[in-house]
Amino acid sequence: MDELVARLVTNVGVDGVAAEKSVGIILGFLRKEGPPDKVQALIDRLPGAAALMQAQQDVGAGGGMFAMGGIMGAGTKMMAAGLSMGQVQGVTKEVIAYSREKAGEDAIGEIVGAIPGLSQFI
Repeated sequence: MDELVARLVTNVGVDGVAAEKSVGIILGFLRKEGPPDKVQALIDRLPGAAALMQAQQDVGAGGGMFAMGGIMGAGTKMMAAGLSMGQVQGVTKEVIAYSREKAGEDAIGEIVGAIPGLSQFI
C-alpha cells in the first residue's frame, strides 16, 4: 500500500496519514457495498489493504446517531480525515485507477457497476 499512498501524496496532494485513512475508508466501502467475492479478490491483490481497512474500521466504530452509510458516508469520513471535497474525488479516482492496474479492468468494472452511483465519482 506504500506505493498507492505515495501516489496519493504526489498526485492528489494529501498527507500520508490522510491518504492511508482514505484508502482504508474506500476499501471498507467497497467491501460493504460491492459484490463480496469480487471485492475480496481485489483486497487479496493489494498487499496491506486488509490492515488499512481494519485500522479504519476500529477508528470508525460507533459512529453516533449521525452515522451515514454508502457513498456519502465514505466521503464524509474522508472529509473528517482532513480532505477537501476535491481531494475526496481525486483520492477515489486514484484508488480505483491503482486497483485497475493491480486487478484488471474487468474486475474493477464489475465492482463499480454493482455499486449504484459510484461510477459518477470516478
